[in-house]
Amino acid sequence: MKLVMAIVSNDDANDVTAALNENGYYVTTLATTGGFLKAGNTTMIVGTEDGLVEHCIEVIGSVSSRRVEAITAGDQGRYIENPVRVTVGGATIFVLDVEQFRKL
Repeated sequence: MKLVMAIVSNDDANDVTAALNENGYYVTTLATTGGFLKAGNTTMIVGTEDGLVEHCIEVIGSVSSRRVEAITAGDQGRYIENPVRVTVGGATIFVLDVEQFRKL
């Protein structure tokens, strides 16, 4: 058994959750904050069988899109005179071995 942890943008979180549910995956979501842009993220936790990990990752990737946005505020909300273009969205995924799983 594996534990898939996916960090996605809040903009994509509802679509990713819906897609995972439609494909038979149960998802636990946690509200998290990214360190670089201090933007809201959602961390999703999915337990799945070893043979379904790649499919789970494909489902997440199919609805979490990377995009370029211009930001005009830096750390502590300071205004940046020239907007900076950064890539946001997509997903960061960790796959961990699960030694034991119990549902009580």
